Amino acid sequence: MNHSKLIFIPLMTLSILSLCKASRAAERVAYFHDNKPQFIQASYADCQIILSNDTLIIKNAQIARKFRFNNGNLISLSLTDNAHPYQWSCQSSQTDCSIPGLSKSPDSGYLVVDTIATTSVSPAYLQASIYTKSDKLEVKRVLKIYPNCPAIECIYYLRGSTNKKWWSQSTSLGNLSNIESLNKRKETPGAIPIMESISLGGRHWNIQCIEFKDITDRNNNLVNEVNQVAYRQPAKLIGNLLYATDAQNDHGIFLLKEAPNTQAQLDYPGYDFLSSLGKFQVIGIGIQPSDLDTEGWVRAYGFVIGVTYGGQLNKMQALRDYQSKIRIHKPGRDDMVLMNTWGDRNQDKSISAFFIEKELVKAAKLGISHFQIDDGWQTGRSSNSAFKGGSLIGIWNNKDYWMPDPKKFPRGLKPIVDLGKKLGIEICLWFNPSKDSSYLNWRSDAQAIIKLYKTYGIRTFKIDGVQVNDKRSDIRLRRMFDTIMEVTQKKVVFNLDVTAGKRYGYHYFNEYGNIFLENRYTDWGNYYPFWTLRNLWQLSKYVPPQNLQIEFLNIFRNIDKYPVSDSFAPAKMGFDYCFALTMMAQPLAWMEATGLPAKAFNISPIIKKYRSYQTDIHQGQIFPIGKEPSGKSWTGFQSILNAKEGYLLILRELNSLNSTLITSWLPKGKSVKLKLILGQGQDHTIKTTTNGKLPISLIKENSYVLYHYTIVD
Repeated sequence: MNHSKLIFIPLMTLSILSLCKASRAAERVAYFHDNKPQFIQASYADCQIILSNDTLIIKNAQIARKFRFNNGNLISLSLTDNAHPYQWSCQSSQTDCSIPGLSKSPDSGYLVVDTIATTSVSPAYLQASIYTKSDKLEVKRVLKIYPNCPAIECIYYLRGSTNKKWWSQSTSLGNLSNIESLNKRKETPGAIPIMESISLGGRHWNIQCIEFKDITDRNNNLVNEVNQVAYRQPAKLIGNLLYATDAQNDHGIFLLKEAPNTQAQLDYPGYDFLSSLGKFQVIGIGIQPSDLDTEGWVRAYGFVIGVTYGGQLNKMQALRDYQSKIRIHKPGRDDMVLMNTWGDRNQDKSISAFFIEKELVKAAKLGISHFQIDDGWQTGRSSNSAFKGGSLIGIWNNKDYWMPDPKKFPRGLKPIVDLGKKLGIEICLWFNPSKDSSYLNWRSDAQAIIKLYKTYGIRTFKIDGVQVNDKRSDIRLRRMFDTIMEVTQKKVVFNLDVTAGKRYGYHYFNEYGNIFLENRYTDWGNYYPFWTLRNLWQLSKYVPPQNLQIEFLNIFRNIDKYPVSDSFAPAKMGFDYCFALTMMAQPLAWMEATGLPAKAFNISPIIKKYRSYQTDIHQGQIFPIGKEPSGKSWTGFQSILNAKEGYLLILRELNSLNSTLITSWLPKGKSVKLKLILGQGQDHTIKTTTNGKLPISLIKENSYVLYHYTIVD
């Protein structure tokens, strides 16, 4: 991490000096103890961090939050939406976080302020690290604020020990007494750690909580939205994302819990948020006292708080503004039309230099930019192999496990990489970290990937088979990723598989690459294009589509695996249509190129033209439009580049309407110039309706059109 700006205040007590030497040796930091601190002010772009007279302010042009410093155990004083001037005065004198073992009035606390420089992955930002200590437990909160972003991120780190128990069984609503005794009973989460507690007041809050699911080998409904009206009885809500909007004025907040999905969180208390009249809490930090270290900091989960105003679009854009800061989307690195042969279910039967060379020639003809050799390229044989004797246990008993198989690739991977370069295709690999003893061998895993990068220049790796069952696994996997990123100067990209096991979800480990969303196969009859489209459409409200790999398959295979009467069978969709529904994401050609019939290559001009627009499309904020895909809907996506232009991908599923009015995020009653990029359509100018709907026509069922739009008045 690069520190380009540090704010310094002289030490005030010997006790704090010893604390600081232990934690931040040889680094200039800003300190204060319980005496009256001097004035601190740090700035970067429109961001500021100010500490004066025990009051801490973190702000930019979009958001401001004020705290009482309280020796590092912060107490919220106010939250302000600077872009749509509005301020909440916080209604509670309680500390924002509640961790058993941390006193509400801690023994000591101090502040470190840094400006973190831009990298190839992250833009520059201003950071406040807030340290506090009670008895043997230390807590560090790292608050990050980015220029012109309506949100503040907070990541927790803990060190030391505590004899407190971090768990209590919550009471079932069915066991509670009647309403008359409500004020006599105080139900609390007990010893469950609380990362955030903010009291904004008010009685008329509309709450939306979104739960996400991965483990997509078993789940095909990935988003669950729950809408409630806040009440004085705290509601326990499950999900990674909560929107709270004051119905009287449309001002609101979002809270994002940066953790795996609920099915995979460590030490999960059973819910993620507590919501009552004007009070909102983020629950659970993903560690137990037994996970603590007396020497090193243990990273827990984190959260983001952001401000919103108005309707659904503003809420989505506020979240997306923050998400775009986690990882810069870089052309030539993050945009890909990637082919992986595993989708044809031949596993590793054909993997060899001869097979891959033939694949690359066909892949180039199709228009593929990246070719990923899945399981089977390596000397070690995995448990997913089509051949007997494979295992993913004890990987490092074989020091050559992650070397290219000398029988399949007698000259190594260099000839394959060289041929890929000649054809304009980047070679990528599959990799499965060794999960023995909670990823004890993470250093060896990191060095194996680094060696492949240095030897062959391979920089994109699909990370599969992960099982994060305990905190040690979480810590060691992060160390593996961070080590690789540091040594390769952040040039490596990871495709993080979320198809099975306890993994990362959609809001954790996002800085490392994109997400391999789902395995679907015509062999098993579980690939339906509209299912894939529906999953992408639902997720795109809350997860950037350009961070998701979305599959299209060889629909000419396994036609007999689908009933003749099945209207939604892939073979009835059209190959170009199946590709089109992936355009707003990272298209994944989940197939063998050599298995395609000659007619499949008719879409080559489409893929190649799409690639010339892909980066520009992905520079926008992409959200769903139309109706939820059902196999019979008018649906699609809008990429908003700025207030005047963007892209529209519109899909007509199996329905009888040649034209419709489709809901969009375009302004009401405006003339919009449409320029045809791909699909069935033509250049023309239209006018949106008084409620913002877009008149559109497509003459064929299961067809699409991709337009660039410009608002002309």
